[in-house]
Amino acid sequence: MSVSSFKSAHQLITGKGAAQELAEQLSKLGVENPFIVTDKGVSSSGTLTVITDQLSENSYAIYDNISPEPEVSVVQACVDAFQQGRHDGVVAVGGGSAMDTAKCVAVMAEHTGDLESLFGENAVSQRSIPLIAIPTTAGTGSEVTNIAILSDPEAQIKRGIVSDFLLPDVAIVSPEMTLSCPRGVTAASGVDALVHAVEAYLSNFSSPITDALAIKAMTLIIHALPKAFSEPQNLQAREDMATGSLLAGLAFGNAGVGAVHALAYPLGGRYHIPHGVSNALLLPYVMEYNKPVCLERFYDIAQAFGEPVHTLTKSQAADQVTCRLRKLCNDVEIPKNLSELNIPKGDINQMAEEAFNVKRLLRNNPRALTLGDITAIYQAAF
Repeated sequence: MSVSSFKSAHQLITGKGAAQELAEQLSKLGVENPFIVTDKGVSSSGTLTVITDQLSENSYAIYDNISPEPEVSVVQACVDAFQQGRHDGVVAVGGGSAMDTAKCVAVMAEHTGDLESLFGENAVSQRSIPLIAIPTTAGTGSEVTNIAILSDPEAQIKRGIVSDFLLPDVAIVSPEMTLSCPRGVTAASGVDALVHAVEAYLSNFSSPITDALAIKAMTLIIHALPKAFSEPQNLQAREDMATGSLLAGLAFGNAGVGAVHALAYPLGGRYHIPHGVSNALLLPYVMEYNKPVCLERFYDIAQAFGEPVHTLTKSQAADQVTCRLRKLCNDVEIPKNLSELNIPKGDINQMAEEAFNVKRLLRNNPRALTLGDITAIYQAAF
């Protein structure tokens, strides 16, 4: 085992009813005028009443003008609203877009430069604004990671800010907050969480700690997602998904993700395909590519999925993994190929070049990819 460090939100509060702890946590952090960052889907669903009912003794503002793939301009407008309201803390309530935006607001509130200067790794120098993250999807895992992903509309790519200052002070993961999540979002975000677990387990930078988290996350998600999708009010399925997503976030937040995410970036940046859908669609195709170099790990994944591995060779078990992934995506109605998303096949070469430049993620992948390999995966995915 090589030396590794482990990062997370400073405090995790989980389980049924956990969202009711918000007021106490705000008090502990000294926040009197919180700024709630969410999106219109959450604000119109009634989910926010769980939050606002606790703030009768606080002044607060709700900012819900967050787009599904937030751009720099969206973040800047949110920062402006935070500063104008003289707020002293940020509460993210939503999916990855709301949480990533909120992370940026918390660090930008005192940053003298522009947001552009923070892209890349470890460019953020400080954060003193308290930050609490409450996910309403299961999910992106953004509540426990040090990453914020934004869209660059001019370059038509997605870019990341990576810094430990983005780690929330408190992550509150409560299954009740996901009950109003639409079926399509439940499916895409759920498979996204599974991608996080699988890629973390296969990562070149995995550790025994991230391995244990990833395996448990896979075991929960593979069984709970079909139930959460078909029975949206099934609180046990929602809780298993919330826990699985959290565990997957902790795993990939430390081990990293790989080629699935790298190849998904152009789909989000260029065609505005939701992040979860992009990852879910590409997952089986990238796993087929990775399979030959990590049969042992695929065998472990098959076991986590509940496959009868004692009757299978390692190669057969690996085949079962990709079959099970395809079946899961089909069961929760994820598009099967890129042509269903109306992506021009003539754009493959440009997409491949963009994905090939996402070195931060490709270095984590267990099998190295050339530009030609990436092109071939995109071609197979059509």
